[in-house]
Amino acid sequence: MARTTDPADRRRRILDAARARADAEGWDAVTTRHLAGAIGFTQPVLYGHFPRGKAEIIHAVALEGFTDLARDCRAAMASSPDRPLEAVAEAYLDFGGRHPAVYEAMFHQPIDARFAQDDVETPLRDAFDVLAQALGDTGDGTETEVLWSTLHGLGLLERAGRMRPDHRAHRIAEIRRRFGPH
Repeated sequence: MARTTDPADRRRRILDAARARADAEGWDAVTTRHLAGAIGFTQPVLYGHFPRGKAEIIHAVALEGFTDLARDCRAAMASSPDRPLEAVAEAYLDFGGRHPAVYEAMFHQPIDARFAQDDVETPLRDAFDVLAQALGDTGDGTETEVLWSTLHGLGLLERAGRMRPDHRAHRIAEIRRRFGPH
C-alpha cells in the first residue's frame, strides 16, 4: 500500500482499516498497532490523527455510521413517499444487518454520545430527525425515542437470529399500526 502524506487520505485509511478489522474480527481485535501496520505508518502518525487512540477512532466510525444511516433512511423515505415509516423501518433494520461492526460502534461501544441533549453531535441529530420526520413527530421527541428503541431492539434480535426472518414485514406493519398517524 502506497504511503500518503495527505492527512485526509491517511485519516480515511485509518477508519477504513478499523472498519475492516472490526467487520472481520470484532472491535476487540482493532488495535492502534494493527491499524498503524495496516496503513503502513507508525503509531505516532496514527495518534497524530486520533490523539485518544482507539476510542476516538471508534467514535469517528460511529459518527460516520449515523451519517450513513440518516442518508439511507432519507433515500428510503424519498423512494416510498406514501409509506415513509415503513420505508425508514426497513432501511434502519437493513443498515444494522449490512454494517454490524459500524452499528456496534454506534450503539454498543463507549463513544460518549448523548442523544437527547441540546448539544448532540450533528450526525446523531440528523439520524434522529429523519426518524422523527418519518413518524411525523412534532412534539418533544419522546415518540421518536420509543420508535428508535423499538427499531434498535428488533435489529438486535434479528441479527441474533431470535426473530423469524420471514415475519419482518409483519413486524414493520405492526410498527406502522402502533406508531403511524392515529
